[in-house]
Amino acid sequence: MRNVLATTLALAISAAALSAAPALAQDKTLTISWWGFNGEKLEAIVLAPFREMCGCEIIFETGNNADRLNKIQIRNGQGVDVAYFSDSFSQIGIEAGLFQPIDRARLPNLEGAYEIAKAPQGEFGPAYTLGRVGIVYDSAKVTTPITSWNDLWREDLASSVSLPGITTTAGPMVVLKAGEHAGADAYDDADAAFAAIEELKPNVVKNYNTGSEMINLFSTGEISVAVAQDFTLAQIQAAVPTVVWAELDEGAIATVNTVNIPTGATEVDLAYEYINFILSPEIQQKLAEEGVDAPVNMSVTLTPEQASLWTYGAQTIEGLSRIDYQRMNAAKGGWIDRWNEIFGM
Repeated sequence: MRNVLATTLALAISAAALSAAPALAQDKTLTISWWGFNGEKLEAIVLAPFREMCGCEIIFETGNNADRLNKIQIRNGQGVDVAYFSDSFSQIGIEAGLFQPIDRARLPNLEGAYEIAKAPQGEFGPAYTLGRVGIVYDSAKVTTPITSWNDLWREDLASSVSLPGITTTAGPMVVLKAGEHAGADAYDDADAAFAAIEELKPNVVKNYNTGSEMINLFSTGEISVAVAQDFTLAQIQAAVPTVVWAELDEGAIATVNTVNIPTGATEVDLAYEYINFILSPEIQQKLAEEGVDAPVNMSVTLTPEQASLWTYGAQTIEGLSRIDYQRMNAAKGGWIDRWNEIFGM
């Protein structure tokens, strides 16, 4: 989901935290693999208070999903204690045997989470935030509201749509929706799904591979519609205030960001403490208020303005559809080839 250049960042522990920490914790190091997105806010909201609590050093490996997962796999699950991934990539890690089953009794704050967040991939890591994939459009240019995934094929949207690239988080979801548009299951009838994508092609200006690329397409007026993840909405609206999130009859698609403990983790106890910490109502509230992550804790209360940016509230969450990532990951290789044939990649 949020691609950044892979770097390694070591955060030094303060002398004050060391003096206040239990002696046994002072020589412990928690290694976290994550995207590195919103680093300054996460430092203030999560890391500083957790370091003070645990008296430990925290080291980071940052980068995109694929690079970080590959690094863990090369090391046979070693070198990282806590691993943040979008659900499509954590599923790959699960199938590769890279993550430990989670003892939920050690995560008491998970009791306050929405059901979808507690065990999104069986016995493995919980979700710490939820997102959704849907459609955004410039209401100043698209005067007939978009209310269905099928609207992507409307004639009035010719040469105005941007789709996520097939190798992004949201790209394969377009294939599923194309199958539904054709009245077929894309897993069982890829021919029908890709025939529908061929029909959609006249409406497509460009496939984008990063959120910033999509935002630029809106800013320059090259597009007025995009399939997007909701965490990009605030940035799009900052550039083009008339862009809105489409309320779709079929609902949006859930994206679940998980946090796991790799099989070779050396600081398992600290990992559980950290995961329970980021699931606490207080931290979830602050992360949502500061525009970092949507909350999974049901007690978080947001203003309408704050909530408008997030996948938030029981009604919204219950309306989301889920992806079977085992089937998607198995099919994706063939889909990539066929997608590239259509769009000339």
